[in-house]
Amino acid sequence: MTQATINNSPAVYSEGDDEDLAQGRQFVTFTVGQEVFAVEMLPVQEIIRVPEVIRVPLTPPALNGLANLRGNVLPIICLRTLFNMDTREADDSTRAIVLNLGQPLGFVVDRVASVIMVEEEQVEPVSNVQATINTTLLTGLLKQVGGHELVMILDFAALIRDSFSESSLLQRAAVASGLSALPDETDEEDSDELQLVSFTVDGQEYGMAIEDVQEIVQVPEHIVSVPKSASHVRGVMTLRQRLLPLVSLREMFYLPSQETDERSRILVVSLAGVSVGIILDSVNEVLRVPTSQVEPIPPMLARDQNMGELTGLCRLQNGKRLVSVISAERLFQHQAVQTVLTTTEKETSVNDEVLDQIDNDNDDDEEQLVVFRLGNEEFGVPIDSVQEIVRVPENLTHVPKAPSFVEGVMNLRGVVLPVIDQRRRFGLPSIENNDRQRIMVFVINDLRTGFIVDSVAEVLKIARTLIEPAPALSVEQQRLFGRVANLPKQKRMIQLVEPRQLLGEQELDALSSVA
Repeated sequence: MTQATINNSPAVYSEGDDEDLAQGRQFVTFTVGQEVFAVEMLPVQEIIRVPEVIRVPLTPPALNGLANLRGNVLPIICLRTLFNMDTREADDSTRAIVLNLGQPLGFVVDRVASVIMVEEEQVEPVSNVQATINTTLLTGLLKQVGGHELVMILDFAALIRDSFSESSLLQRAAVASGLSALPDETDEEDSDELQLVSFTVDGQEYGMAIEDVQEIVQVPEHIVSVPKSASHVRGVMTLRQRLLPLVSLREMFYLPSQETDERSRILVVSLAGVSVGIILDSVNEVLRVPTSQVEPIPPMLARDQNMGELTGLCRLQNGKRLVSVISAERLFQHQAVQTVLTTTEKETSVNDEVLDQIDNDNDDDEEQLVVFRLGNEEFGVPIDSVQEIVRVPENLTHVPKAPSFVEGVMNLRGVVLPVIDQRRRFGLPSIENNDRQRIMVFVINDLRTGFIVDSVAEVLKIARTLIEPAPALSVEQQRLFGRVANLPKQKRMIQLVEPRQLLGEQELDALSSVA
């Protein structure tokens, strides 16, 4: 066994640091409290000092917050909290181990000890010790390494599944939010598995091979229509300075048309250097399906020309879940896709009408936000969603038997306005009233409602290229803060609030009686 001690530099490890460790099975060992753990080197991207984070309301307590790592949003998770240990402030030894578990995640540990290479006989399989210890969160044990009799190999994927079961923090979150966190390649040892990006159209679940999916993006507010195009051709958009034609899978499959919403996504499919955006109802997750569970299309369906894009059926969860596999190659042969490719090429080569229209749209390719603060964190809402901003009156009228989240009501130009403490709504500690506080007034489902915030900072225009889906950390957080504005040059991260989701249906019903 050889051992390489990790130093105290900000980034103490990156792939390829030590050629001597290129042979054998490698692990990173670290401590949390009095326990020593190990993680296999393969998913370790780097090891860094604990970065500054922004706190995210309505998320599990083990999530320290979101950090900006070289322009990318990185969730930071505290292992001490996950292990129910006493928390402590980070010191010179504290590190964050960045693992790629479908998306990059940073795990805070007390100290990183070393990078080691072990012989195979030093790795005790977890199956050998299941009868004596709880191995739910372990993949095995290392024997006689680094001066320790036994070192536990931690299963981080199982740890996340166990602790963030409602948040879908793994690949489901990355894909459903549209993050570009899809695996680059399929390992050779997984060649008997099919990796599918699963998505939903009209209540039916489909899947496409991950290698054919270039990326997943949100539906833009403005799609430029292509003149004289068929109903399935939605138009074109620009994606990083290139023209991307868009087609609707609903119309291609002769399903009822439906307006896109916040759950809709565009699957960018690429074949032979040509890309097309497929508009879907929603994207679910990345599935790893054994090829043995993929059945051929029944002959009767295979003869149906409308089903020609399907190449197989996956029966999951004992047949309760059926996923139809779509072939990208056959999809490109579909007349709808051929039409949009031909039409787009013709329109852009014969005249510049479409491109000029896109350029005009790009002049307004910004989002204007009202930025407010709660504690040290910044939040933003679209400026057109804010009815007005008023000072907090000295006394709010408290209504008997009003919902607990209602601070009181006020008279706003003859209208009774229910007022909610946004801190309480987000599960933050209360503060004393002060002159900087403001009431932001929104209209939610025709109900005018005021929310008290610590202060209103500014009205800010942000390029849409700087706005990205937020990591899915909890169900309520994803509903309220589905996006984040990442401003690395200003060292700012602004969580964008969806005003329509500030109140649920039951809360709206309760507020109606107050108003």
